[in-house]
Amino acid sequence: MLLALGMTLVIATGGVDLSVGSIVAIAGAVCALLLRAGHGLAMTAAAAVGAGAVAGTANGLLVAGLGVQPIVATLILMVAGRGVAQLIVDGQVIIIANPAFEYLANGFVFGLPFAPLLVGVFYVAAHFLLRRTAAGLFIEAVGDNETASRFAGLAAARVKGLAYVFCGACAGLTGILTAANIRAADAHRAGENAELDAIFAVVVGGTALTGGRFSILGSFLGALLIQTLTTTMYNLGVPPAVAPVPKALLIIVVSLLQSEKFRVWANGLWRKGGQPA
Repeated sequence: MLLALGMTLVIATGGVDLSVGSIVAIAGAVCALLLRAGHGLAMTAAAAVGAGAVAGTANGLLVAGLGVQPIVATLILMVAGRGVAQLIVDGQVIIIANPAFEYLANGFVFGLPFAPLLVGVFYVAAHFLLRRTAAGLFIEAVGDNETASRFAGLAAARVKGLAYVFCGACAGLTGILTAANIRAADAHRAGENAELDAIFAVVVGGTALTGGRFSILGSFLGALLIQTLTTTMYNLGVPPAVAPVPKALLIIVVSLLQSEKFRVWANGLWRKGGQPA
């Protein structure tokens, strides 16, 4: 859900971020490094989120500053970031034994799990920030027509760059929760293919891949739907190699339902089928 939140804003500007999975690994590695060095939880979390924001800044500079295609710019960090994470942990899986850190992903508040509550707070805050201020309008305007937005006086490059910074920060926070959940920093597998699930959630939620229109609530429900489907398949004993197939079918169905041409075609078939012979 956190990755989908950041990905929503990036896709709304007409881009995409393929590096979020690697940023998750980097953030987890930073957590392990600092906690083993004896640093406090607050400093560790701030450093991990900061590392994600720095990675997002690098993507933003390439995309918004230098005009590199988003899929190419973020693919660079997708490949290099995994290597950076492995360098931080020296290629090892580092076990994290810190009860306060583990609480972030496995703790409970008033009988409710802490991690989903934290994610919910971020979604509510993002909703109010984007819908109660002009920020959401700026993002939609840049995604819909960057040239017209620039002529209208918007700092289009800055808006687009900040979207990547926010996406990187969300990936950094995701890395913290991932490391806290598995109680280890796994630079090899942490965040693996997470960028695809984030993009799927955003698409299922109704955000246009062409940019300009986005839905925070839709991304939340899309991530919830995909994770529920994945967990259900695992509980039913579906092999991991087969599990992505129903997920792909779900994406196809939702994408077709969002297509106006398909809805018109399906409506025409239904009307023809309902007519008497």
